Amino acid sequence: MSEYAIEMRGITKTFPGVVANDNVTLQVRPCEIHALLGENGAGKSTLMSILFGSYSADNGQIFLDGKEVSIKNPSVATSLGIGMVHQHFKLVQNYTVTENIVLGMEPTKRKLLDLKSARAKVARLSEQYGLSVDPDALVEDITVGQQQRVEILKTLFRNANTIIFDEPTAVLTPQEVDELIEILRKLRSEGKTILLITHKLREIKEVADRCTVLRRGRYIGTVDVADVTEQELAEMMVGRAVKFEIDKPEQEAGAVVLSLRNLEVADSAGIVKVRDLSLDVHEGEIVGIAGVDGNGQSELLEAITGLLPLSKGSIILDGKEIDRCTIRERIEAGLGYVPEDRQKFGLVADFTIAENSALKNYYHPVYKKKFGLLDFNAMEREANSLIEQFDIRSAEGAATMAGSLSGGNQQKVIVAREISLSPKVLVVAQPTRGLDVGAIEYIRRRIIDERDKGGAILLVSFELDEIMNLCDRIATISKGQIVAVNRQDEVDEYQIGLMMAGSQAEVAL
Repeated sequence: MSEYAIEMRGITKTFPGVVANDNVTLQVRPCEIHALLGENGAGKSTLMSILFGSYSADNGQIFLDGKEVSIKNPSVATSLGIGMVHQHFKLVQNYTVTENIVLGMEPTKRKLLDLKSARAKVARLSEQYGLSVDPDALVEDITVGQQQRVEILKTLFRNANTIIFDEPTAVLTPQEVDELIEILRKLRSEGKTILLITHKLREIKEVADRCTVLRRGRYIGTVDVADVTEQELAEMMVGRAVKFEIDKPEQEAGAVVLSLRNLEVADSAGIVKVRDLSLDVHEGEIVGIAGVDGNGQSELLEAITGLLPLSKGSIILDGKEIDRCTIRERIEAGLGYVPEDRQKFGLVADFTIAENSALKNYYHPVYKKKFGLLDFNAMEREANSLIEQFDIRSAEGAATMAGSLSGGNQQKVIVAREISLSPKVLVVAQPTRGLDVGAIEYIRRRIIDERDKGGAILLVSFELDEIMNLCDRIATISKGQIVAVNRQDEVDEYQIGLMMAGSQAEVAL
């Protein structure tokens, strides 16, 4: 029997202007959790898409249990016992959990659809692998973490022995991450081989047995996770020393630039999510909002940026009340916004970097030609300047489609656009979600640079270490209300965690 359950030898894959995989070799042992680590755009997902049959390699060979195989499409991969849980779930929202799981291989009885037996199998698999999910629930009614479990059950329903997870924690809360790690361990104990695409070093150290590192499409090395530190893994990944803690000089905050007064905000269904919330943000400071997901953070930011109306209260930006202003008027008043979902709210995937960079000020004279026509050459010049300033890695410069960029580079496009507009207040939501350590270091540095230049930053993050690392003051939110506002040096993660959970434990101001 072969030493390796999966062996990919000399894999090369090119796209126009980009070598995604350059003679990459990957060797995965049976029944191990094998992490595939690399920066955004390092070629991790491309390599796994080749293994799953979504792409065909230009060169190279694939072996399963020592036998060479040709994987021309995902159906062949499925027949060979390979499953893939994609970062962006492939589920039909108005179908039930069971209907989604059987989609494409629906069981029949006397030529009729047999959902009863399928449901029983789903329930059995769910119990066997600790994947608690209601087989009859509509996908649109369950949490993101439960939707991910549906994707895992889809692979198990198809008898997968090898399961690829593509950035599985990018959209999960900290609690859901812990649950997923236990699921991965359970799958390994049941004899499954796990391939984990990630750039989160802490999770690799916690759950992976071995780790293969890619950098700019090339194989760097494979290590036993127990034998290396997070710092060593980071250096393998980016090719240089990485600072996990960002230097942030002390400075005095200036005048109040953003003032939120007694806000009440309801979601699109009319349910009140933010109650009597007041908060000030000064120039030259970063104020972080810490809280468990679902406690009104999204609705608060949507109200500030004009995506949701206020039920009560007022929003004052640089002395001007803006709660009745249009989104364009808020931008012109000096409000910048880096949204939580970069693909849904931050970018137009089918627009170029140049077009995305000009989304908020395309109507300004700098981009206008005669007769009201847009000056795309001016857009490209500005975009190329931002590409250089913000180290945005793209195949075709300003003409690159935003949807073809890695997650980290998409985020850099958004941050570059917002900072280039010189906002008086920059609202930032989940700025480093789904990014590698190199991109995280860069984005955090740019946020602090804005603060050091006198900008007012309102930061929402579910990552407590990010809140503690970046913020001057921390506002803890629970059930739509600010329960405490503290200077960063007055509290620790444990105390903030208690307040996030609704504890009435008092923390001295």
